[in-house]
Amino acid sequence: MSLTPEQLIASHKAHLETLFGLTNKAFEGVEKLVELNVTASRAALAEVATHTQAVLSVKDAQELLALQASLFQPLAEKTAAYNRHLYDIASSTSAEFGRTFEAQASEAQRNFSNLVDSAAKNAPAGSETSVAVFKSAVSAANNAFESVQKAVKQASDVAEANFNAVANTAANAAAKSAAAVQQRKR
Repeated sequence: MSLTPEQLIASHKAHLETLFGLTNKAFEGVEKLVELNVTASRAALAEVATHTQAVLSVKDAQELLALQASLFQPLAEKTAAYNRHLYDIASSTSAEFGRTFEAQASEAQRNFSNLVDSAAKNAPAGSETSVAVFKSAVSAANNAFESVQKAVKQASDVAEANFNAVANTAANAAAKSAAAVQQRKR
């Protein structure tokens, strides 16, 4: 089985479309990241200005401590939210790349399988055992590839669960710390 010029051109065209599609997805991810950072920077600048004004109007050390303590909880929550947005951007971009890779790999597997089947049909007499062994090896390789894909998906799910747990723990710790500071003030 050989490729015709039309099939070769169609294959190259499909690969270029995939490349351009992935490039666009990568740029979309970068745009979202830049937008997130600009928004976070503006918010931080506004908060610094507000906090500076508040610090300048403090009358005594007790009031200064209370002001500082009141910053811990919102800061932890904002940091967790920023990290969540960052994770979501990276995750969605990565997922898009993964879907494209899986589709391309699936198509390559189908094409290779068709090539093996075609070669098996045209194999010389007496080579049935060799063809069966080769088909078995191809099937085993496909099964291994699918197992790796499942393992990567499971690892990704575990990483996301761990990220969420760490973010929640950090936010809870900041809340407890702020509450403890407030308690000491009284």
